[in-house]
Amino acid sequence: EVQLVESGGGLVQAGGSLRLSCAASGFTFEDYAIGWFRQAPGKEREGVSCIGNSDATTYYADSVKGRFTISSDNAKNTVYLQMNSLKPEDTAVYYCAVAPWGQPTSSTWYDYDPYDYWGQGTQVTVSS
Repeated sequence: EVQLVESGGGLVQAGGSLRLSCAASGFTFEDYAIGWFRQAPGKEREGVSCIGNSDATTYYADSVKGRFTISSDNAKNTVYLQMNSLKPEDTAVYYCAVAPWGQPTSSTWYDYDPYDYWGQGTQVTVSS
């Protein structure tokens, strides 16, 4: 059974940092890409970042480039999202998800529809 468990969310002041973790099990971790998405109240779910665990290819939304860093530890089957210089507009529930392919591309990674399995989400709240 595929399982994804996010952790690391919380309340932080603007300018602060958080590190989210996504612990995965139930599939061959290094064969698939993992994406981070977020959804704020009243807004559509949006792609934040993605990493291909076979080749470490990474992608970021323009809104987080230079502030967020995605990484993976294949030995621990865990993907991390280091979030620095947080802004109030980063407030959302953050989800990790398993992509149906191993290597993300610039035109596919941010579309949440193909992602097969999702975690329960972790709340990130950034106060101004």
